[in-house]
This record gives sequence, structure tokens and C-alpha cells, in this order.
Amino acid sequence: MADMTPTNGNASFFEKMMRIDRRVIFVFIGVALIFPMFLNVTQHLPVSREVQMASDALEAIPEGALVLFACDYDPPSAPELQPMAVSAFKVALRKKWRMVIIGLWPQGPQQANMALNTALADPRYKDVHLTEGVDYVNLGFQSGNEAVIQKMGSDIPTTFPRDYRGIPVNQIPIMRGIKNLGNFDFVVNISAGYPGTREWVQFGVDRFGVKMISGSTAVQTTEMFPYVGRQLLGLVGGMRGAAEFEQSTDNPGLALRFMVGQSVAHVIVIAFILIGNAAYFATRAGRKKS
Repeated sequence: MADMTPTNGNASFFEKMMRIDRRVIFVFIGVALIFPMFLNVTQHLPVSREVQMASDALEAIPEGALVLFACDYDPPSAPELQPMAVSAFKVALRKKWRMVIIGLWPQGPQQANMALNTALADPRYKDVHLTEGVDYVNLGFQSGNEAVIQKMGSDIPTTFPRDYRGIPVNQIPIMRGIKNLGNFDFVVNISAGYPGTREWVQFGVDRFGVKMISGSTAVQTTEMFPYVGRQLLGLVGGMRGAAEFEQSTDNPGLALRFMVGQSVAHVIVIAFILIGNAAYFATRAGRKKS
């Protein structure tokens, strides 16, 4: 804890900075992170190759295609991953894809429903009216990790016999004719860890030949880079990647606003570091003179 001893009127600026309470810095950082959330302000970012590849891969999917959304994450990882899912669903709405949603994480399908509802709330899609079971279906969560992917490669109806509402898949119009992973035109995987992108690459891509992009947390993105350009047609990593993905798909949202706060917070931290170092050397020089 910083020294809270009051300074006298003759204390120099640098001496005051040396005694500043760290809680003042925390307040500055907090305001920098929170305030941009209440403003409709975004930040233009250069888009990385991997994120641009992901956007281009989605644009190459034809209208009306059948796309599988595998949402393998939970609320703690949502700040990074939810904006990615929302952007992907907005592309799906624009291109009128038929969507099948699953999750290898228990809360993944719920996060997917929230992301889809957020996408539908965009004024640009106010005239889009989806019919559940016809335009999209959420098959819910299935335990078994990578074994679920393997089983989906041969027989999806036995892997997911009912959707999350409890309706048998043979009574769901969108599921008619869907036998295995080979029936999907594309797979979008949003992953926070195991099971997730690595397992989809190993079994969905390598074994069954699905085309796929991935959105992953920053901590696991470096492990996914070797797959880019081979098994993965694109990779969106972390909060920065989510912001780039929003920008490259023309769907500005939370991630771009988060990046504004993050950038301001970085500037504040750097400013305090510079002030602290200047104060240290200035006061040290004064002590030497005395």
C-alpha cells in the first residue's frame, strides 16, 4: 500500500506522484474499461490473416447452406467468445443458412441461443423471422467429448435423438435428410478448451472431411495456429480476434467496444509507468543534491 502521509504545500509534483495511492490508479483503469461500454464508439483495427481467412470462408458459403454451429464454451469464457458467435450468426441470417446447433459443453447450447437472439435483435434483421425446427434447430448438449464427434460422423439421429425441447429429431423438418457430418456444408466451432477445436480437427476434419473455422479463447489460440490453412479455414482468437471478426464481417458489436476500453486502459497504465519513473529519478536527483 502506498504511503498515505499527507504532503505539505511545498511538496513538488513528483513527490506527490511518488505517494499516490494505488487505488487512484485502479479507479482510472475501471473508468477506462467501463465508460466506453455506454458509448457507441468503435476502434478501427488491422485484421489479421487468420481472421480474414475465417471471414472469407464464411462469405464463400452459398445462401441457404446447411451449417453446423458447435458451441463448446460456458459463461466464464463468454466475454471473448460470445461476440464471435453473435457475428457468425449475423452472417448466417444475412445468407439465409439453415442452422443446426449442438454443444459438447453443457452450457454451450444455451450460449448459442443467447447469441442467436442477440443477432436477431440487430435492426438490420428485424424482418427475419426464423421458425424453430424449420430454419434452425438446437439439438442441445451431448456428453462424451470426442466420441460424440466420431458418432456424428456416421449417425447423427442416434447421437442426438431429440432436440433440447425434447422433440424427436425424426419429427423436426430441418433434420430430414441429415444422416451424418457429411451432410453439412460447413462447421463453425466456438471453443473454450476441451472438448473443442482440437477434437473437431482430429475427428471432424481429419476423419470425416468437414470444412471448418474456429473461434477460440486467447489462451488456446497459439495451439490452433498449426492447423490454419490446412484443417482450419480460418481462426478467430481472443477478444482482439473477436473485434477483428466483427469488423471484417461488418457486424460491429461488443468486442470492438471492449477494445476501445482496453486501448484506453493501456494508455493509462503506460502513462502512470512513465510518470512513476520520472518521479523516481526526479526525487532521487533532489535527494542527492541535498
